[in-house]
Amino acid sequence: MNKIWNGAGRRIHMQEVGTRDGLQAEQAFVPTDEKVALVNALSEAGMAKIEVTSFVSPKAIPALRDGEIVLREITRQPGVVYSALVPNVRGAERAVDARTDEFNLVMSASETHNLANLRMTRGQSYAALREVNELAGQAGATVNVSLSCSFGCPMEGDVPAATVLDWCARFVDEMGAHGVTLCDTTGMAYPGQVAELTAAFRERWPATELTLHFHNTRGLGLANVLAAMDAGADRFDASLGGIGGCPYAPGATGNVCSEEIVHALELMGYRTGVDLQRLIEAAKRLPALIGHDIPSQIVKAGRRLDLHAVPADFEAIRERALARDL
Repeated sequence: MNKIWNGAGRRIHMQEVGTRDGLQAEQAFVPTDEKVALVNALSEAGMAKIEVTSFVSPKAIPALRDGEIVLREITRQPGVVYSALVPNVRGAERAVDARTDEFNLVMSASETHNLANLRMTRGQSYAALREVNELAGQAGATVNVSLSCSFGCPMEGDVPAATVLDWCARFVDEMGAHGVTLCDTTGMAYPGQVAELTAAFRERWPATELTLHFHNTRGLGLANVLAAMDAGADRFDASLGGIGGCPYAPGATGNVCSEEIVHALELMGYRTGVDLQRLIEAAKRLPALIGHDIPSQIVKAGRRLDLHAVPADFEAIRERALARDL
């Protein structure tokens, strides 16, 4: 894995999910104009893709009940893909009206998790996603399918790689999905597993857009990103401030943190296209909006070379030290 320590200018695409995956987990309702400002800040920072919102029923996720308004009012930057989670046909109709660039469809690789989370079997979910896929095609939107629990289920345990790849085959070969996201929904992934599954996917579908979505629940987020990169991945979901999480992972610390991943990759010589300082400034807005601190260590400690002033009495200290030499 030595090659990952020197990026040599390799392009890595950073995709922001905090405005959907992060905010949907918050108790506080972030005002619509603040959501718009946050998405605009992320666009200006240079994120390759932004999952702006979700078109789940407003009763189920009231925190994102203003999704259509947000998508209509943001300032769209050329080259940035504006995505939304679309669970069903009704959600697809709302997404079309809001001019969503990409429909992100979700189901689980685990039957138990799919039933607990979506109240459907995997087969029923797949049939519903095919309907949404058809509407997306008619609207000219691309489709990405996010496969939850690709690296393990909190109720079943390990999910066989063969099961994950079989579902990917249905998305790519049967449905014609533009992209697939392999999701570490509750932070169960580890680097060796990540490298093997990523390499297997890349070998089988080299032309399909592959995204990895990691959570830092057990502190392996960055290690898993590096393992996936070494196996050929170049697209990663991350969340501003490290916010977000899953109700089936008590104590989960949320998604991998956007500014932490960008900071690490830039130090290693990779090109993310992201203005890190702008990203940090956007993350600093979050505590006031959501009403609590955020996990981001970069917001707390600053970048590696964000230096500090010397003590106020530094000159006196130096003079006393030099006097001892005399």
